[in-house]
Order: sequence, then structure tokens, then C-alpha cells
Amino acid sequence: MTITIIGLGLIGCSMAIDLKKSKFAKQIIGVDINKPNCEFSIKNNYVDKIMNLPSAIKESDLILLALPVDSINNILPSILDLCNEQIITDVGSIKEAIVQRIKHHPNRKYFVAGHPIAGTENSGPIAAVGGLFKNKVVILCDKQFSSNKALEKVEHMYKALNMKIIYMDSKEHDMHCAYVSHISHLSSFALALSVLDKEKDEKNILNLAGGGFDSTVRLAKSNAQMWNPIFINNKENVLEVLDNYISKLNDFKKAIKSDGRKELDELILQANKISKIL
Repeated sequence: MTITIIGLGLIGCSMAIDLKKSKFAKQIIGVDINKPNCEFSIKNNYVDKIMNLPSAIKESDLILLALPVDSINNILPSILDLCNEQIITDVGSIKEAIVQRIKHHPNRKYFVAGHPIAGTENSGPIAAVGGLFKNKVVILCDKQFSSNKALEKVEHMYKALNMKIIYMDSKEHDMHCAYVSHISHLSSFALALSVLDKEKDEKNILNLAGGGFDSTVRLAKSNAQMWNPIFINNKENVLEVLDNYISKLNDFKKAIKSDGRKELDELILQANKISKIL
């Protein structure tokens, strides 16, 4: 099978490594406007060749969009225009805006909306790593709008990556991601900004930062080009989550301000329940 990967960053190149290793892909074509990314991907054998988009689509059986969500939104209709039964899927972490964009496209059935739940705080092909997706979850959304052939091909791809497949409605997906993933990144960005505001001496941050701080702000190293469009495109859910999160912070603020040891205990014990789920 020939696969075209559009977007040669962390996710695209990490998928390329394992799709080659599993023999799922006989040939991988890379498409990216970033010339250094193309050169790095060829040099490290992540892709077999670099082509322009129309030529790559003609040669492909499966097209993978590994781009920021706003770029997926912009480019997907034109890719569907060029399709002649090629299967297309994406890895974007929001889904409703994307599926709504191509809802009435005549080639809609060739597209499978996907979100592999895997990644790191690093970016670019230099951060690519094999085994990134092993035993992780991938969410396929609105499968009823994809053809059986398209769905089966994308399912086989994710099985080759050793991922667990679950299915969701795109609207439900975006709400859950706002609560579980997007708020985590916002919290990390906000904490990093708070520390940088207060601690002007970098030595203090390094000397006092323990494991808890390090794990909490790790996500603050995430790429702005990726997360900016996620927050904007999923803003209805993100704002709802932020309101709830700020309310919980205010509960802690009130308890601390009033020396409310009992109230603090109750809040912390309630929060401890997350460990049973995780």
C-alpha cells in the first residue's frame, strides 16, 4: 500500500516509522511545505520520496493528514476534490468543525475522521519515535458517514500501529477532549506563565522545581502552532471547561483564605477519587 503523509512532524513521522516497520505501508510519500522537514524525513528514511500534493494523491491508496486542525480544515475539501476513491483520514484533536466542513462533499464517504491519543510535548520530525502509538487509543468519529471500505482500511492501519479503536460522535469527542486534554494544556501554560511572572531568577526555578512541578508544566513546552487552533476551533467546549476549572480554583482560594482546613480536606479528598479512574 502507498500512503501519503501530509505534514512531516512528530505525529506524521512517528506513524511513518511504525507503518513501515509493520509492513502495512509498502511506500510512503511525504508532503510538507517546510523544506528542512522534508530533507530530514528523507535522510532518516521516514518517507521514500517527497512530492507535491496533486501528484502524491494520484499515487496513493491512503492519505494521512498530520497537520494542525485549522490546516486540516482548510485543505481537506480540496483533497476530496482530487480524490478518485483514495481513502483519507486525519489525526486532528478536534473533530466537529472538520466533519461539518465536508458534510455535503460528494466524496465525503472516502474520509474517516480520526484522533490517535498519543504524542509528546516536543514537535517536528526530529522528535519522531517508534512505538509512540503502541497500546494507545484512537478515536474514530461519525463512522456512519464513511464507506465500509474507507473505515476498514483506516481500522487496519491503526491495528498495524497496535492501537485500541473506539468510536464516538464528533460533538461528544470534542467535549470530552476539552475536559481531559485541552484543559491540561491550558493549566500547564497558565502555571508556567505564573511562575515566570513571579520568579525572575531562573536559578530559583531550577533549584526548587521537583517532580510535581516538572510533570505539571511539561505540557507548557507544547507547540503554539498546534494548540492555538485547537483552543479556537473548540472554544465553546474549552470556555465551558475553563469556567468550571476557575470555579474549582476559587473554591481552593476561599478555603485557604479562611483557614478552612475542613474545606481543604474535602476538596482534596474529592480530587483523590481521580486515582481510581486512572
